[in-house]
Amino acid sequence: MSLLISASIIQITLLIATPLFIGALGGLFCERVGVVNVGLDGIMLAGAFTAAVVSYYSQSALLGVLAAVLAGALLGVLHAFICVGLKTDHVVSGVAINILASSTTVFLLQLFFGNKGQSPSCPKIGVLGTGMAHIPLLGPLLQNMSYLTLAGLVLVIISHLFLYHTKMGLRLRAVGENPYAAQSLGVPVVKYMYGGVILGCALAGLAGAFLSVGMLNVFTKNMTAGRGFIALAAMIFGRWTPFGSLLASLFFGYVMAWQINAQGWQVPAQLVEAIPYLATLLVLAFVSRRARGPAHTGKIYIAGRH
Repeated sequence: MSLLISASIIQITLLIATPLFIGALGGLFCERVGVVNVGLDGIMLAGAFTAAVVSYYSQSALLGVLAAVLAGALLGVLHAFICVGLKTDHVVSGVAINILASSTTVFLLQLFFGNKGQSPSCPKIGVLGTGMAHIPLLGPLLQNMSYLTLAGLVLVIISHLFLYHTKMGLRLRAVGENPYAAQSLGVPVVKYMYGGVILGCALAGLAGAFLSVGMLNVFTKNMTAGRGFIALAAMIFGRWTPFGSLLASLFFGYVMAWQINAQGWQVPAQLVEAIPYLATLLVLAFVSRRARGPAHTGKIYIAGRH
């Protein structure tokens, strides 16, 4: 039983799942307003780099996190302008952002630190601490939980309440389902599309910050390692809902935690490393046929058309 579940596996699962469910929330807000964002991985990478650089120079991990959110939001403005303003293909824009982030972070690593591989060590966001140890059952888990993980869980709850229990959330979802119907009811569709994309990309920046100043205390070249795409898979597996995305991310986090434990077994290392990606492919193969996202996601919106 300990091979499948243990305190250490649960802790690692939550640690690994944190950037996934925050990133999935980011993708969710983009798609809920009808904009596909395959650039999540690049935005997370940009967020991770920005957090590490600002944290290093300011000696404040919190400032690093805020800078990462801002960097994500700025890339959101770019993505929204390309997709909504210029009415360009959403996937092309997302791929371009991934390429831009991958190449630019390597260049800036060399520029700032004279090293194309990784940054120097930087301040790290803390954990809840031993004050939580007295809580029955959950104590050991909570005392090692990052403040960013706690913030991410709170964001899941807030996102659910916003999307399903507020007028603005209803309008946002309506834009992703049928922007022309929303337009006929007086909803400022373009503003909602920009807002949803910028918010989603800001969350992706936060997810990236967790990698460099929450999970580690350093930025390394291409450190997202495809986590943005796994976050997209979690969003689809979770049926474009905050709590569904959280549960799906925990599943993928568990698979990756189990993968770490499996490294001590007599199994080829290449097979062990492929486990999370194989799990992602299997989940998408079985779920994607029945999964139904917002009806207008990925389609070009032309204001004034009925």
